[in-house]
Amino acid sequence: MSERERLSVSEVIVVEGIHDKQIVESIVDADVMVLGGDRIGRRTLDALRRAVEHRGVIVLTDPDGAGERIRRRVDQAVPGCKHAHLPRAQAISQQGLGVEHARPEDVLACILRARPMTSRERRENVFTQSDMLSAGLVGTPDAADRRTRLGAELGIGYGNAKAFLHKLNTLGVTREEWEAALERLR
Repeated sequence: MSERERLSVSEVIVVEGIHDKQIVESIVDADVMVLGGDRIGRRTLDALRRAVEHRGVIVLTDPDGAGERIRRRVDQAVPGCKHAHLPRAQAISQQGLGVEHARPEDVLACILRARPMTSRERRENVFTQSDMLSAGLVGTPDAADRRTRLGAELGIGYGNAKAFLHKLNTLGVTREEWEAALERLR
């Protein structure tokens, strides 16, 4: 993408490493902050709190265990961030797994689909275990694959059954989005 074709994003985008920053900066015109791992300092968290208040923050971490732990730490310390979830299948190459291994168009799509977490006080559990069961997301041989595909379709990432249900409710997925995504999976 040329400099003129890059989309302008007002939020600060938070990534794990320098290579993640390079791919993000190649596709969007945005301020990108590198966390440098899972040890996030007080000054960094303070800067993110200010950014949330004034511009917004999008957290984009690798679709692995370490990336999810970083995402949770940031979300607990800095409420109000949006979260961009890159599907694991789009972030893997022969060189490894991570944002830096994804195609630029996939990274852009996940940034554009970033969602805020819903606070515990305001969250209403729209989805239940029975929804998961009726959609074939638990209790079937292909349930994990269906959760992977549905998570990518909704832009919420993968999770085991319990984590996926939590993401559905926490990330504000609506019934309409759910129905449309399930229809596209058929």
